Amino acid sequence: MRLPRFKNLSLATLTAIVIATMLLLSVGMAYVGVNRYSAYLDDTINSNLPPEAAAAYKALTEGDVPDGAGVKILVEHLNAQDAQTDLQIQLAALVCGLLSALVCAIIGIYLARRIARPLEDLTVAAEALKSGDFSARVAVSTSNTQEVSSLVETFNALATSLDTMEKRLRFNNMAIAHELRTPLTILQGALQGMIDGVFPMERKIISDLLLQVEGLGRIVEDLRTLSLAIGHKLVMQRQPLDVAQVVEAVVAAARPMLEERTFEIETALKPAMILADPSRVRQAVLALLNNASRYAESGHWLRCETESLPDDSVVIRVLDRGPGFPEDMDAVAVNPFWRGDPSRSRATGGTGLGLSVVQAIATAHGGHLEFSNRPEGGAMVVIHLRPEG
Repeated sequence: MRLPRFKNLSLATLTAIVIATMLLLSVGMAYVGVNRYSAYLDDTINSNLPPEAAAAYKALTEGDVPDGAGVKILVEHLNAQDAQTDLQIQLAALVCGLLSALVCAIIGIYLARRIARPLEDLTVAAEALKSGDFSARVAVSTSNTQEVSSLVETFNALATSLDTMEKRLRFNNMAIAHELRTPLTILQGALQGMIDGVFPMERKIISDLLLQVEGLGRIVEDLRTLSLAIGHKLVMQRQPLDVAQVVEAVVAAARPMLEERTFEIETALKPAMILADPSRVRQAVLALLNNASRYAESGHWLRCETESLPDDSVVIRVLDRGPGFPEDMDAVAVNPFWRGDPSRSRATGGTGLGLSVVQAIATAHGGHLEFSNRPEGGAMVVIHLRPEG
């Protein structure tokens, strides 16, 4: 038996249809059974009539006038059969009712199991998910009801999200271990060498070790920022500010570092008022400047722009003439520790967390981060900030 497609029906509607169908089927089967048995009894009684009564019955059915004596015998015979016939009809009604109820119960159980089968599949998949198998999915069927279809789709979406998070967590743990291993190894080796007398305690060596500590501090701070973003606690103090002034101050502070790397710096800072967290905006702009100084040094050019859009949102653009982004640059938005090509490695001094932190800050302000390659060469990163509410 093929179950009809119920995707456009709610579970309540489907249940009502099944119950009504079973009731009608049960009553119909009982009615047909009793009628057929009654016809059988009539035929039996008529075949057993005395000759005079049979002649009178035949005359009545054909519209003729029967013999009075025959009619009397017919009535007496029928009266004698009434009690037994009534009992037989009652028993027939009971038996037909029980049989129809049994048949309808079997059909109802079959339909109920077909309807509930997706829930059993969901239970099995949920148990697999509970045991750590995040690849568990439930097949989507066109015969499911609205509620079951919605539940299956939601479960599959949740399982996919958990699978993605688990893979990302595993990758991040390995990446964190990789990022921390090198500076910790350098620190441990140098300090042990000083203790053993292999290395002298010179200012230059201590200065180099301090740089490693500062690198560890940056990693820890970036991880803290991402953790706050996940908990929706990243932006704590929104206040009116002109983003142009914030960017101008950050560029002025970073100018010595950029000029030391022979960057030509341009700005086009239009007034852009918005409610935002100034410390987080400064952190995002500085991260972009650091990113550009590492990966776009070959272009020797950097431009910062700010602008207020008609929908009251604000954009911050950082443009360069470096190698640009690779084809898979969409991965930047979701993967911490991302580096697009071999040149974006530890040798440049980056951890791969910078752009993830910037994206987290933009998202916390209701905006987003955009990446694109400029037609004339180089990359452009745009921070979109939206007003609160």
